[in-house]
Amino acid sequence: MDSGTLLLAATPLGDIRDASARLIEALGSADVVAAEDTRRVRALASSLEVALTGKVVSYYEAVESARAPMLLDALREGRTVLLVTDAGMPSVSDPGYRLVTACIEAQLPVTCLPGPSAVTTALAVSGLPSDRFCFDGFPPRKQGERRRWFGRLVAEERTCVFFEAPHRLADALADAVEVLGGERRAAVCRELTKTYEEIRRGTLAELADWAGSGYTDHAICGQLCRPSARSSSMSVCR
Repeated sequence: MDSGTLLLAATPLGDIRDASARLIEALGSADVVAAEDTRRVRALASSLEVALTGKVVSYYEAVESARAPMLLDALREGRTVLLVTDAGMPSVSDPGYRLVTACIEAQLPVTCLPGPSAVTTALAVSGLPSDRFCFDGFPPRKQGERRRWFGRLVAEERTCVFFEAPHRLADALADAVEVLGGERRAAVCRELTKTYEEIRRGTLAELADWAGSGYTDHAICGQLCRPSARSSSMSVCR
């Protein structure tokens, strides 16, 4: 029996019209749909007018290791497993990496259905150099660790992209100013592709002042930073 294939599928960041034709097809045909949030994937399928005919199972960070054997068995039995997260591409600061490596070790096929990405979307609209960039996930939550984390970016010459939660944005920007200096160009991106999308551009100091003056929002925010030509660069997005 031929083995099945693990499909990593990007899902819309906010605008349902960004769903690809391949995602829509896979949602309706996959034997197993592994979703970061089963309620969200059912809502997504409903919005796309797709009937989920396969088994829907949860696959989030806390259960990645526990779910892997069952999903590997399904693949060995010749089933197609579709992996989706709440928004964007699985395994990019989202569940997926562990399952991909397990499939590679088991010599099971893995492929990708490309689509929306918060990282490249924020980079594209930031107005910062995009010829070379890196992505650094989320900075540490504790101030001391976060400042050391920023310190490792001092000599980085590429634009850096990273994610940050809204309730930590002001503190993260303040620490970035303290460690990297306030003159670096940056952008904060929120609600990407949604009705109230907002891109704030300026220096790190200007954005830190803005965030510290009462900025509140339930959405996850993005920040992209680019230093002078002789300095390093960094960015955060989601």
